[in-house]
Amino acid sequence: MSAEFAFAFMDCEFGGLDVEIHDLTEVGIIMTDARLAETAEAQWRVRPRPERVSPEAAAIFGYDEALWAKAPGVRQVLTEIVEMLPKDRKVIPAGQNVRMDVLFLERAFKSCNIPYPFDYHVIDLATLFYSWSLVAGEPVRAISLRQAAMTAGLLEGGTIAHRALEDARLTLECFRHYIGRLAPREPAEMPAEEPTEGSTEGSTDGPTDEPIQNPSDDPS
Repeated sequence: MSAEFAFAFMDCEFGGLDVEIHDLTEVGIIMTDARLAETAEAQWRVRPRPERVSPEAAAIFGYDEALWAKAPGVRQVLTEIVEMLPKDRKVIPAGQNVRMDVLFLERAFKSCNIPYPFDYHVIDLATLFYSWSLVAGEPVRAISLRQAAMTAGLLEGGTIAHRALEDARLTLECFRHYIGRLAPREPAEMPAEEPTEGSTEGSTDGPTDEPIQNPSDDPS
């Protein structure tokens, strides 16, 4: 594993989903080395402009205007984020749907005229979770953090906290879980395939040279 990069497992909460009209409200980061060993963690509430927090988002992450009014401003939070990052390696953002976190962070750093400190690559749990589902032959109904955590048995009660550091930690634990289960398996350990419609299994017409269609090849 390369010692030239580290991961910042992150989760951000926002006043809504539109970076043009909503503000950052919370940031949680867990730093790891390239082997996912933790090296640091931190969480910040970020003081938003109240008019840039939608009622829907406020209900999701529990926004309290009086509480958030005491939080540091975005410039201070970004400065502290830069200070916690290692200076001797690239820091790659990692998370669930991490492009949204990166989008809001990039905008915030640019607005504050602070150089963006993260690498341009990202690693996303959704891709890892879906890759595992293909290798394991386990169909998934969604590629959300909730679904990934529930499938891994890591989420009690089936409810996401929507608090930045808690969700960043749950994402990291999901990463560890699915990476650990992507090791090659013996054929006997693979799930049995169900016969597809029109297959020759059970036919009394004798052997056929035509292969049985794999369910994953079905265009429907």
